[in-house]
Amino acid sequence: MPIRVGSVTGNSPGTALTIGTQVPMRRVRSATLGALSRKLFPVETFAFIRKYRRLMAVGLFLLTLFVIFELSGLRENFSLDYVRGILAENPWSGGILFVLLFCVGNLLQIPGWVFLAAAVLTLGNLYGGLLTYVASVISCLIIYGLIRALGGDALRELDSKLARKIFRYLDAYPLLSIIALRTFFQTAPPLNYSLALSGVQFRYYVIGTIVGLPIPIAIYCLAFEFLFRGLQ
Repeated sequence: MPIRVGSVTGNSPGTALTIGTQVPMRRVRSATLGALSRKLFPVETFAFIRKYRRLMAVGLFLLTLFVIFELSGLRENFSLDYVRGILAENPWSGGILFVLLFCVGNLLQIPGWVFLAAAVLTLGNLYGGLLTYVASVISCLIIYGLIRALGGDALRELDSKLARKIFRYLDAYPLLSIIALRTFFQTAPPLNYSLALSGVQFRYYVIGTIVGLPIPIAIYCLAFEFLFRGLQ
């Protein structure tokens, strides 16, 4: 319904609008909603969302996985006894399921020592360590693909001196940096996410992961063996 806007004659409440043009009510409502939205959601808010939308997409993806994991009762499948059971039942098919569980568990931030301890207890240091190493590498590669597809190099958009300093070093020594990080932090999920979102080239990620994981896994195998012998 159009309304007439123009000059107003008289001071009484019943004075009619006389001179002017007709303005559609729809346009008035649109202008009102526009002003309200600008007040509730300033331009800076939309700029922030636009800049960090890829990081938000990754966060939403991980949060969704976590909620599904908690509500579905899948946590029972990531216990030490359960993982030992599938390996003891059939080492070959159990090994494949072990790798799949490791990949999902790493994505959901299940501690890697659960899988390593189960493999060492069931298969021994050598085969348990090798199986865990293979599962770790495959898991890191899958997480790289998923997170990179969702977030790209979103961490490069962080505007801080610390981030710029880290990326300068990572760009200068990508392979050495990844080997060192894998040696100290192994398959820690935050490390996997950060490397995937850092823009580091895939070949450096693969080589650094393959080279950086054997030493810490071997150390953990020996530590678990010593611990288990002490408990017997």
